[in-house]
Amino acid sequence: MNIDILLGLQWGDEGKGKIVDAISPGYDIIARFQGGPNAGHSLEFHNVKHVLHLIPSGIFHRSKMNIIGNGVVIDPAVFRKEVETLGLSIEELTERLVISTRANLILPGHRILDAAYEHRKGNTKIGSTLKGIGPAYTDKAGRNGLRAGEILKTSFRDMYNERLKDHLTILRSYDFSFDISEYEAGWFEGIELMKKFRIVNTEYLINNLISHGKRMLAEGAQGTMLDIDFGSYPFVTSSNTISAGACTGLGISPKQVGEIFGIFKAYCTRVGSGPFPTELNDQTGNILRERGHEFGSTTGRPRRCGWLDLPALKYAIMINGVTKLFMTKSDVMSGFDNVKVCTSYISGGKKCEEIPFGSDDIEPVYKDLPGWKEDISRIREFDDLPVNLRNYIKFVEEQTGVPVTIVSVGPDREETIFRE
Repeated sequence: MNIDILLGLQWGDEGKGKIVDAISPGYDIIARFQGGPNAGHSLEFHNVKHVLHLIPSGIFHRSKMNIIGNGVVIDPAVFRKEVETLGLSIEELTERLVISTRANLILPGHRILDAAYEHRKGNTKIGSTLKGIGPAYTDKAGRNGLRAGEILKTSFRDMYNERLKDHLTILRSYDFSFDISEYEAGWFEGIELMKKFRIVNTEYLINNLISHGKRMLAEGAQGTMLDIDFGSYPFVTSSNTISAGACTGLGISPKQVGEIFGIFKAYCTRVGSGPFPTELNDQTGNILRERGHEFGSTTGRPRRCGWLDLPALKYAIMINGVTKLFMTKSDVMSGFDNVKVCTSYISGGKKCEEIPFGSDDIEPVYKDLPGWKEDISRIREFDDLPVNLRNYIKFVEEQTGVPVTIVSVGPDREETIFRE
């Protein structure tokens, strides 16, 4: 089994980019399997921070193949900007990056529709990133999408114009002003740039490489609690963010999957609307936000912050079949006399450890644990961590039944503790 899966177990922003970058040396291929430019995977090395929206987080490793899989939706305009800001030559990028023919495109009309839909909802907005993700997946499911492989056809412009006509017809029923030309210029420039890359049937490429002994890491985006089926619907993303999504998003068999790595923060954050049982609307929440630089990599919006939610974490572990846990942002928790962990909920006047359907009326039940004050950013061995932090990790392991094998103590790739 030469394929491992890495994904987020909370509401996104768990630090997937940093961890993928850190463990990429152990793999030959790194592949994104869902989501689109609503992702913002941050990685930092040599005192430089990079934020990736579409390109897999193994791109800075010279010998690695990076694949944008069929489950991803690609905005060519965002792709172009990302390529231009990476600091890598086009020759390096075209050697390292491959795009699936089957990946659907986010069209200019999708972005406008996204904004129009959100505008009409008024106070019931879901907190969309307005990147066109939902409308693009809607067209994909409705069999009206355009795919990356079609940009190589001579009839592509005609195909695009047909889709644009459909989108404009829908938009006429909305009281929403827009200028399509503002979106199209950069979009078509992105299309021309994409043509310089290998656009192939990646399902064949991946399975051929795996059959010859190559190892692949499937990189998820967003988080389990934003999954279209198992997240806090309707405040979710438009794709399957869970481990099963790697199979449909890359064209691989479940029997090829080995480890499933689940990433979680030592606390919780969420961007946008929706249930968030442990949210802290107080000074503690502000401290976590400021210390953790909790502002969206994609939108810049301040993230809502709260204590670790164990029922939600256990749920995500169950849904994904997680075999190993990676904990990030433990350094942000330094400085508290005591920390809290949600161990169960009160819902409808009754105590429960399951996430109730609808999950509107939830009150968290907390367990207090001793905090730690030390600066841990320079620590590289687990046994050198403060005893209270080690006990915090032990408590999580006992509650979930899954070992924590990586502990992140800072944003840089070097600020990582490997326990095995």
